[in-house]
Amino acid sequence: MIPFKVNIEPRTFHFKQPAGTSRGIYHIRRSWYVRLTSPADPYALGLGECAPLPDLSCDASEDYESRLLRLAADFEERQSIDYETLRALPSVLFGFETAILSFRASLEGHYLKLFNTPFTRGEHGIPINGLVWMGSHEEMLLRMEEKLNAGFKCIKLKIGAIDFEREMDLLQRLRQRFTPQQVQLRVDANGAFAPDEAPERLERLAALGIHSIEQPIRAGRWDDMAKLCRTSPLPIALDEELIGIYTPADKQRLLDTIRPQFIILKPSLHGGLSGAEEWIAEADKRGIGHWITSALESNVGLNAIAQWTSHIEPHSSMLPQGLGTGQLFTDNFEETSLQIEGEHLWIDKREVRDFNMQLRDFRLQWEDACPTLTVHTSGSTGTPKPIVVEKRRMQNSAKATCKILNLKPGDTALLCLPLHHIAGMMMAVRAFTHGLRLIPVRPSAHPMAGLHRPPVFAAMTPMQVWETLSVPREAEMLRQVRQLIIGGGAVSAELEARLQQFPHNVWSTYGMTETLSHIALRRINTPTPTGYRPLPNVSISLDEDDCIVIKAPEVCPETLHTNDRARWLPDGTFEVLGRRDNVVCSGGLKLQIETLEARLADAGRFQLTAVPDAKFGEALTLITDMPEQLPTLQALCHERLASHERPKHYLCVKHLPFTDTGKPARVEARRMAAEALSNN
Repeated sequence: MIPFKVNIEPRTFHFKQPAGTSRGIYHIRRSWYVRLTSPADPYALGLGECAPLPDLSCDASEDYESRLLRLAADFEERQSIDYETLRALPSVLFGFETAILSFRASLEGHYLKLFNTPFTRGEHGIPINGLVWMGSHEEMLLRMEEKLNAGFKCIKLKIGAIDFEREMDLLQRLRQRFTPQQVQLRVDANGAFAPDEAPERLERLAALGIHSIEQPIRAGRWDDMAKLCRTSPLPIALDEELIGIYTPADKQRLLDTIRPQFIILKPSLHGGLSGAEEWIAEADKRGIGHWITSALESNVGLNAIAQWTSHIEPHSSMLPQGLGTGQLFTDNFEETSLQIEGEHLWIDKREVRDFNMQLRDFRLQWEDACPTLTVHTSGSTGTPKPIVVEKRRMQNSAKATCKILNLKPGDTALLCLPLHHIAGMMMAVRAFTHGLRLIPVRPSAHPMAGLHRPPVFAAMTPMQVWETLSVPREAEMLRQVRQLIIGGGAVSAELEARLQQFPHNVWSTYGMTETLSHIALRRINTPTPTGYRPLPNVSISLDEDDCIVIKAPEVCPETLHTNDRARWLPDGTFEVLGRRDNVVCSGGLKLQIETLEARLADAGRFQLTAVPDAKFGEALTLITDMPEQLPTLQALCHERLASHERPKHYLCVKHLPFTDTGKPARVEARRMAAEALSNN
């Protein structure tokens, strides 16, 4: 791992509403971020959180920040964690551990993706309990209703702040409506019961079918707690009791003495991640259950705890965890993507998870025994149609691309194209077959927006590249992509000009669904313009109509006669002029739509199409969905196009038609133009 520097950043967070605990009511939360950077790598970043709780954490003190700064300096000098020294400082240890995990993750792709698990891939959520904070009887009743309405099946109530009889009333009301099978109830006494009153109260709580009670009496009374654990009809979970117990020997002694039914682990309080794992190992040996919860950290700490939980806990047997605190603060850390839906915590929004699931399903389909896959054409010239292709030919295509772009196993590859079309499928296949590390990003106009580190290889549409260049941070990341291929539509002259100074390879691709993505590449950012050069084992010729004929036996079993018109260039490459079916025959003259659109590329939002015309046969027509641009578009057409090339009609439509890969939907454009003309 490369060397890192350590910086400590104090933070203060504000609760959305006062948080009642056994230690009082919290209005603010102080925390310290541990930020790791490296002069050797501008994209290297680690972020951890040290968040001691006043009057509860064993390492909370008035001089906490000054001690933390000294420990951070030692951490930087050692370039490793001094676990033995930090055993007694669990919040510091947790901050350093998570910062290191984050730093390593940034070297692999993103500093907030600490583990590779079904949770972090968006395949599974973590079951969590709904937390009802201490408050008045009315406040707690309202909060309880909110959690039930949100879909929680496990409710945890903090008790001990108001009269016990009124708390029992709350629990009885809930139990009258829901059986233990319908709603699991947990209570957290935070040590509020006296030892002599605890047995009777536990009996009454057990009668309501309560799942468990946390810390019924205050910590430190091991003999009293052990007696309760032996005699209680209600399972007991230890929480505060674990604070300040550092060594494996002391952990063993506590568990052997008290023999609780459960332990509850907060890494910031109970030894960091490593210390919590020691607790789990010892508890498992004794048949003691456990679950994990947060200690009111910000989303930095919560994100780390949630991902660590998904790393160590089998999803199939996971109890509801206490990880639903990410919405507590008005000014929380915003870069994490934690989401609560129903009774589960998820790593991403649903649409992002859906795309990840599509990728998982495609991988399963790719790896099954069937030798073929069904793909669909883009639909730019009509209705998308299914095509059955052989997986071995897709492998051949992937191999050719990886070889010509000099991609190595372990290189990162950005998947930001739809997986139901060939371009997205082939990005995945290149990763599957060549050992690339795939970075899936839900298709959008700004695929670089959520990335922390530029990928080695990316495939994007012209629209995605254009929009990415409009945001300085995203544009700079795009500049660092070593191999960028652009396909799915023509690259305009203006876009090419903006890409000329890119330091790495930028390619325009030529291909189609039938050829399993591209079979020719054109380097964009070169001093001398050139045309498309076929990949090895691909032969290109032109027929009598100057349309491209493709022979590529490794990817396409038959000779392919296309409707793409082209011409040869002196250097042996070819230039694509446009589609034969995009030629408008107007008054005996043939007009190539793509050629005219290229000359108007910077004019605004428009498409060229044609409508039937009694005089000319077909009349070239311009459509736009921005009526305020019509005067400008018309003026530019008169300025840049010859008289016979100018549109006969200028029409407004509700929206310009595109396929989901970003190409103009030409058939739909003709229909919309004809409809708009008939309404004029």
